[in-house]
Amino acid sequence: MLFHPMDFLIFIAFGLSLWAQFRVKGTFTRFADTPASSGLTGAEAARRMLDANGLSHIPVEHVPGTLTDHYDPLAKAVRLSDRVYHENSISAVSVACHEVGHAIQHKVAYPMLVARHYIFPVVNLTSGVAPFLLLAGIFLGLSGLTLLGIIFFSVAVAFQLITLPVEFNASSRAKRLMTEMGFIRGAHEEEGVNKVLNAAALTYVAAALISLLELIKFIMIFRSEEE
Repeated sequence: MLFHPMDFLIFIAFGLSLWAQFRVKGTFTRFADTPASSGLTGAEAARRMLDANGLSHIPVEHVPGTLTDHYDPLAKAVRLSDRVYHENSISAVSVACHEVGHAIQHKVAYPMLVARHYIFPVVNLTSGVAPFLLLAGIFLGLSGLTLLGIIFFSVAVAFQLITLPVEFNASSRAKRLMTEMGFIRGAHEEEGVNKVLNAAALTYVAAALISLLELIKFIMIFRSEEE
């Protein structure tokens, strides 16, 4: 089947994903031109927040690129992109503190982060194999392969769904601590932080929605083959 009714919803979700990516870049750029009143760069804010939460052993490292920021749980390091590391904007401080939020999650063993770490090695295997199993099963009419592909693909979908609360929780921690520690001040700066982090979160929501709709599509195809 070349076209499935679910493809229309997937197309809409894909459009949402593109819009979310455009929005996160636009929002970051907008508030990258708005200095934080605290005067802290992203690197300085991250360092202070880590130290205040008993994570002085975790380094804040610079990585090249734009929006390549991340927390590496294996190396136990917060890595910040060019503008986030060096600049003292609302965007820089927001993104830097969000990554520190992940480091804090790691320290306190936040359950959803722990689950994501456990499932990650499995996802690396299943996500690469699943498309081939699904295509082979559907076009060759081998329902067993289709079912196996669905099971493998389900693991990848579960990973993306688990990622949502991880990202939202990291942002929530960051917002609270940024206010408590005086990194941001006043309603205008709080609004900027919310817009930057909410735009970033939307990209994860869109990606999870696409994967979930694709999974539903494959399940419907499998059921139709079995009837």
